[in-house]
Amino acid sequence: MMRILCFLLLSIATANLLEAQCNYFFLQKNKTVTMAMYDRKGNNDGKYVYSVSDVTKANGKTTASVKSEAFDKKGKSLGGGVGTMQCENGSLMIDMKVMMNPQQMEQFKNAKLQSKGAYMEYPSSLSAGQQLSDANFSMDMVLESGMEANMSIDITNRKVAAKEKITTPAGSWDAYKITYDAKTVITMGIGIPIKMQMTEWFVPDFGVVKSSSKWGSQELISIE
Repeated sequence: MMRILCFLLLSIATANLLEAQCNYFFLQKNKTVTMAMYDRKGNNDGKYVYSVSDVTKANGKTTASVKSEAFDKKGKSLGGGVGTMQCENGSLMIDMKVMMNPQQMEQFKNAKLQSKGAYMEYPSSLSAGQQLSDANFSMDMVLESGMEANMSIDITNRKVAAKEKITTPAGSWDAYKITYDAKTVITMGIGIPIKMQMTEWFVPDFGVVKSSSKWGSQELISIE
């Protein structure tokens, strides 16, 4: 009897712990997350605003619908998208549709789109030197002219480089510095690859608080 009771208490404690490990800001209903954008010289270049809604919990998985919208430095909307975020056993899965650059997508705003969903995974346990899984995303498009096009994004060589302190206008955290290579190819007859080396700072059970490349950076400035 005592063995059964101990098992039940352990199960409840484990379930509570796993639920506590899914407190990422992208999974908090009605939250608005704002990331500031800066150009390569560090000047204000606009912002990304993420609105979280429809958070559900079922079978040990937390799922949220997230709308993203980008604004230029004058406050003009550059467009956005909608996707889902998921967390299971403390691991965060970010829908790559939400992370796409709205400025790139603006030229395809009237196109018919069909995408193959993909997620970028952040495991519940991280350590310096750890290799993380790759991610890829593909979208087929039919433009207003009838021309067919495709956009693909490949994320490779993801690695936890170090654990370090990071500070943004929203606060200070002990974060994991993650580096990876990103390649975007837009094909309209001829494929034109755009390659970037990215660095981001990820806080377990919270989210990405900063990212940077040679083209500029983003950082978390508020959660409301």
